[in-house]
Amino acid sequence: MKRFIMSAAALGLASVSFAQSAEKPNFVLFIADDCSHYDLGCYGSPDSKTPNIDRFATQGVRFTQCYQAVPMSSPTRHNLYTGLWPVHSGAYPNHTIADEGTKSVVHHLGAQGYRVALIGKSHVEPESVFPFDPYVPSIKGNDINFEAVEQFIKECKASGTPFCLFVASHQPHTPWNKGDASQFDADKLTLPPMYVDMPETRTQLTHYLAEINYMDNEFGKVLDIMDKADVTDNTATVYLSEQGNSFPFAKWTCYDAGVHSACIVRWPGVVKPGTVSDAMVEYVDIVPTFIDIAGGKPVAPVDGKSFKPVLTGKKKDHKQYTYSMQTTRGIFHGSDYYGIRSVADKEYRYIVNLTPEMEFRNAMTHLPIYDKWRQKVANDPKMKPIFDKYQHRPAIELYNTKEDPYCLNNLADDPKYASVIKRMDGKLKAWMKSCGDEGQPTEMRALEHQARNKK
Repeated sequence: MKRFIMSAAALGLASVSFAQSAEKPNFVLFIADDCSHYDLGCYGSPDSKTPNIDRFATQGVRFTQCYQAVPMSSPTRHNLYTGLWPVHSGAYPNHTIADEGTKSVVHHLGAQGYRVALIGKSHVEPESVFPFDPYVPSIKGNDINFEAVEQFIKECKASGTPFCLFVASHQPHTPWNKGDASQFDADKLTLPPMYVDMPETRTQLTHYLAEINYMDNEFGKVLDIMDKADVTDNTATVYLSEQGNSFPFAKWTCYDAGVHSACIVRWPGVVKPGTVSDAMVEYVDIVPTFIDIAGGKPVAPVDGKSFKPVLTGKKKDHKQYTYSMQTTRGIFHGSDYYGIRSVADKEYRYIVNLTPEMEFRNAMTHLPIYDKWRQKVANDPKMKPIFDKYQHRPAIELYNTKEDPYCLNNLADDPKYASVIKRMDGKLKAWMKSCGDEGQPTEMRALEHQARNKK
């Protein structure tokens, strides 16, 4: 087991007394890996088996409008742990690395006397930006080291030290080889409208749902450990589903299915149990929220905004717009370059494809099942346009996500939406400028920001 123990002095962090520490709540954040939010029971799935997540939702607030900045794991986690936009920190392609000197949650909460640990999947670099105390990688088979979870919480409680613990699952990322697929009847599954309905698709879905169930059990074990350690009542606990699954129109895209995330927060005595919020929140807001709850201030500027007022019931809304980006440059079997930028409000999602003349490719389009989909829809007038759109897209897209949550009906050519497009385009360009995103030039520099090219 790899373990980095960093003292407060080594990090240059301020010391706090036991009395000060005792007043601060703990934080536990559990994040899945490539799990579509709509594949959880409490988010409407008729097929999934997620009893622990569903029960957790009855104990806190379930956000229906939570989004992430990039539909890929590595930039998402950099964004989550730093509170910075991907281009702002340099961490925007997949398998990425943050710029040296970037401050993360370790520094922000460390200054408030917290121990900040990561157990499970990492996918962030460099260690100087993320000096987790400790970092414990997953054990053989990509399983979470629950003994480490229990030990870390036990140590912090014994010393009276407030803690922030990130537990990062590897599930349900492909290959879907965890859990019991026999729990699910392939013939009775409800397929999203952009999936090509064929036996191979349904079989894969049973394995994907089995791995979601496996991840749900992991989350349940973490909650049990917290209960046994008697820290639940003084802990703000967060569940995140990450980006969408590996089927088309989810992961690697800025459609809603790609960047829309589950987010559930339990904070006993503060958050009203069993509530639902449509406040728009983003992963970039998590770190500022934790800092705010801890009663401190960031040790460096952050791009996110605390949604503590939503949690405490003082406000119903948080943001008017959320932002996302994607680059295929450097992903496995990806296009040489295919940059996507997106902005959304509570009604519309606007998408700009920087190089629409290019073919959109990723790991999914390289698989044999994708070719089977292509053959199946060849003579299907309903499905073929949907299938073709996945790889060949116009310069701009606009969707009414209230009526069209899977982003299938592009409204961009309808003149009556011209004012919506103008408004959203202005917001998107302003966001890009604010975080140093130059569009295509930024895309072409993506490989410079991958970890493997820094070594």
